Amino acid sequence: MHPGTRVEVRSRFEQRWTRGFEVSEVLEADDGPTRYRVRRRSDGSILPVTFTDDDLREERRRQPQWWS
Repeated sequence: MHPGTRVEVRSRFEQRWTRGFEVSEVLEADDGPTRYRVRRRSDGSILPVTFTDDDLREERRRQPQWWS
């Protein structure tokens, strides 16, 4: 993933995926997993924690509803 990629973040409390975020910075590490800083798209705030690949996934497109 690279900066600007829209992602879903896994909630550490509920283990549920939440939409509305994007990667703001990629923190490469020589001795561990790549970590990411994430920005909330609604207000541009950067979250105060970093995330690994296990806690992020590219935002999935919503399936159209049968009534759409």
